[in-house]
Amino acid sequence: MADCNNGFKEAVCIDAGRVYDSCCDRDCLEDLRVYFNISDQQLINEASNVRARNAELLTVLVDVEPVTFNRGYYSVDMTFFFAVEVEVFSAALPSTRTTVNGFSVFNKKVILCGTDGSAKTFSSDDILSDDATLIGRGSMPKATVQTLDPIVLSTNLCPICGCDCDCGYNNIPVAVARATVGEEYLAQPVLELCQSATKKVTVTLGLFSVVQLIRNVQMLMPVYDFCVPEKECIATTDNPCELFKKIKFPVDEFFPTSECEQSCCENCN
Repeated sequence: MADCNNGFKEAVCIDAGRVYDSCCDRDCLEDLRVYFNISDQQLINEASNVRARNAELLTVLVDVEPVTFNRGYYSVDMTFFFAVEVEVFSAALPSTRTTVNGFSVFNKKVILCGTDGSAKTFSSDDILSDDATLIGRGSMPKATVQTLDPIVLSTNLCPICGCDCDCGYNNIPVAVARATVGEEYLAQPVLELCQSATKKVTVTLGLFSVVQLIRNVQMLMPVYDFCVPEKECIATTDNPCELFKKIKFPVDEFFPTSECEQSCCENCN
């Protein structure tokens, strides 16, 4: 048994999620459209200028599918929903400003190695309801996404000319609508929202993220420190933002230092 000064006190058998593959990435999300409800869109139509005050990541929908042509690898599809707070400057009264809330959507896909596995997992926590399937959790790994709130890099107010097909997102979660544009947005046909817009707001956001594929396994091992992925995700944009590339990856935000380590060692003296 090692003492505390060597990094661990004892070795125990644990059932834990092992990270089989991970990647970190910095995405420059250029010209994401911000969607508003009809009343706020009318303010945008009459605006002379806009400025994004703040952007917040509300949720990420994650889906994992096996890659058919490469066994043991999985595609992780992510849909990011952002709440965007925008200041609207009136064309009639330039000194007058109004704050409105909207949302933006960004889709991203990465491919990671999750290994093969065929064991099915059952637990005493499982509840067999009338519509439940009679199988345990299968061999698919679990994907996790860690991210910080985005950095607002720029805001644009653009006229809509002709047919703008990018006029709404049909599958917005109810919780996202409640936090941004209101539930009435869900009842509005997308066509009506398109017809009411003569101008649109776009934002460019900088986003840091860490994606992991995890499987639960039984392990006997000491824990020394945090594991930080060194491999970067493959770039998916042809027009990267040079300014955003120069920002150092905020490792300390994802892996905060523990205040308990020092007191532990002090107690061993």
